[in-house]
Amino acid sequence: MLDCAMLNLKLSHNTLIQYRPIQTSDLEVLEKIHGDLFPIRYESEFFQNVVNGRDIVSWGAVDRNRPDGKSDELIGFVTARTVLAKDSDIEEFLRYDSSKSEQTLIYILTLGVADSYRNLGIASSLIREVIKYASNIPTCRAVYLHVISYNNPAIYLYKKMSFQCVRRLSAFYFINGQHYDAYLFIYYVNGGRSPCSPFCQIEDLFERPLSKSAVANSWTTIFPRELIKLLVTGAKSGFRMVAAKLWRKEDRKPSKWSKGKDSGSLLPTKHNKRMPTEGALSQFV
Repeated sequence: MLDCAMLNLKLSHNTLIQYRPIQTSDLEVLEKIHGDLFPIRYESEFFQNVVNGRDIVSWGAVDRNRPDGKSDELIGFVTARTVLAKDSDIEEFLRYDSSKSEQTLIYILTLGVADSYRNLGIASSLIREVIKYASNIPTCRAVYLHVISYNNPAIYLYKKMSFQCVRRLSAFYFINGQHYDAYLFIYYVNGGRSPCSPFCQIEDLFERPLSKSAVANSWTTIFPRELIKLLVTGAKSGFRMVAAKLWRKEDRKPSKWSKGKDSGSLLPTKHNKRMPTEGALSQFV
């Protein structure tokens, strides 16, 4: 269990934040917080699955210094589930051995923090719990999630935590009669990587043992291996700089989407048949 003592200007006391698994006694509060944060209703089955750990893993944040005697009441949460990599909707963004059918992913379903407890790093700590959990599963290759395109605080948080934004999904969410785009974020673990770009292919070639790479051997007779790898690394860095500039330019464009709550990802227009059902309803920070 993690501890975090802080002072929030919205609160009248020093907080002592701890993190623990969500349990059956949290059911009522969990439903209430979801209702407060999300402008859509969740099925009761979802909450039952969360508190009973049926195909869903979860962590809750509590404030042990609450002066109202509710020191074990949830003030934040994250829920996630394990997905087979071969059955996921992000298979194209994974570089893995398709013959190993047991390889998995962790998909973040919902993430939320009570308004009075925001900006204390609780959301970051909850995400770190998920990443640590995924990293301890030898077959897991990534943690991923979706976030609505106007949720700039959440987007900033995921970027700060080294999640990679790999795609913008058009009209992914539908709420109050309006469509919203979503971003797909991925955090690779346990050697999971994105599919090979030409740079990755060259880099991989020179990471193999000499005896297993005839092409690499022929190249290294002309150029030193270290020099080639240095050139590839430089080219990749230049590509990332260009991509970052394009991203910032895109962010400066006026949004065509109406502004909503700072936290939010909502119901998509349609489900990918390989997407976890509850996952379509998530993402609030």
